[in-house]
Amino acid sequence: MTDDRRPATEDGRPKAGGVRRRTAREAIGLVTDDFTELPAPAGEYRTDGPLSWQGYDASRARAADRTGEEESVVCGTATVGGITAVLISFEFGFLGGSLGERTGDRLEAAYTYAREARVPLVSLVATGGSRVQEGMRALVQLQRVAGQSARTRQAGLPQVAVLLDPTTGGGWATLGAGADVILALPGAEVGFAGSRVRPPDADPAAYTAEAQLAAGAIDAVVPSQELARALGRWLHLLSHPSTEPAPPPPALGVTELPATGWDAVRNARSPQRPHAAAYLDAYFTHRAAISGDRCGGTDEGMLCGFGERPDATGRTHTVAYAAQTGTPTRPAGYRTAARLIRLADRLRIPVLTLVDTPGAANDAAAEGHGAGAAIAELFGAVAAADTPITTLLIGEGGSGGALALAAPTNTWATPDSYFSVIAPEAAAAILKRPQDEVRATADQLRIRPQDLVDLGVVRGIVDTKDPS
Repeated sequence: MTDDRRPATEDGRPKAGGVRRRTAREAIGLVTDDFTELPAPAGEYRTDGPLSWQGYDASRARAADRTGEEESVVCGTATVGGITAVLISFEFGFLGGSLGERTGDRLEAAYTYAREARVPLVSLVATGGSRVQEGMRALVQLQRVAGQSARTRQAGLPQVAVLLDPTTGGGWATLGAGADVILALPGAEVGFAGSRVRPPDADPAAYTAEAQLAAGAIDAVVPSQELARALGRWLHLLSHPSTEPAPPPPALGVTELPATGWDAVRNARSPQRPHAAAYLDAYFTHRAAISGDRCGGTDEGMLCGFGERPDATGRTHTVAYAAQTGTPTRPAGYRTAARLIRLADRLRIPVLTLVDTPGAANDAAAEGHGAGAAIAELFGAVAAADTPITTLLIGEGGSGGALALAAPTNTWATPDSYFSVIAPEAAAAILKRPQDEVRATADQLRIRPQDLVDLGVVRGIVDTKDPS
């Protein structure tokens, strides 16, 4: 494999920054050695395009000569990690990988083929945006692509984007950012504003794959030598849903039930208690994470993704997961979980959620980032989901910030957990009780796992054996 930071050229000019720019065929070669090109849709170019832009025909001819391609995208079918998919690869050397009318024809045909064949669609994106020489006729291709993407989502087919260098403009705002899972190569330029149109004082570091990952806009940065394996795993995960609801995991911590409400709180807050990562590692043979809420935020306290579990025959099937890690959940965490549940619902993948938080983050920053709206979004995603959701309470269940992640009729509890309308300390404060009455308040709230069963809040208490 080639290094991601080797100098290269595009459109006959040196590429600044040393990031490797690949041709469409080279990008395809990163992920598969089994590619069959789809026939190009019938259609003729008007002389110098829809605007009669003088010299446009000559520019296209030079681009074709230089790249060996007839347009800025190459579309076909491929086998990636054993999964058949439709592959769209952008040729940046062809007029900057820009989208024009004939590009739109090819993209529409590729999306249509994916739906007819019932296979995932993968986009290898490297584009500067819409083609200036075709004016508004080029720009409206973004609506056309968005419509095709929406129909593919409605058909329940996964869409994965791999961001190459550069991914800017309308291509980023449709095929890139509109995908279900977004991967990027290291150092790739990624942003809506291309380098020639952004503010002159803009920090270039803000327009990189790494910056977009930190901002919650993409799921992972993957080195080129690992891309084929990562993409193949994602396609397998998104294409092999379990046909059964996710069974609740067995308990990993203490097995004795707490004698008092305060004992339940102490058990749930114990530093020795197993947390989400331990449960996920024991539950899945392999898992891959999604990251970010797609609107500027991430939350390390909410783990979301898809994992493989073997069935009785030894075959692996996919279950989605959203898991709190014991910290106050931030708005970005709730939005990421809602994104995960909506995606799993569309792909008919069952979901496991792990509840473990003292409550929603309630600082000024959380309020400013829409804590209430984010929690409401997650409540709505859980309520609207048709795919089965299974919840296990593995630690603290602090008020609505915990309940938002819980399945209304399929929640279980571990022996070292509690669920409460509000933390006992806060309940005592609201009731104007002295500090020494916090423990008695915990008993009154009936927050122990066995109390939750009696109250009908949880279905049962899991032990160290798999309850399924």
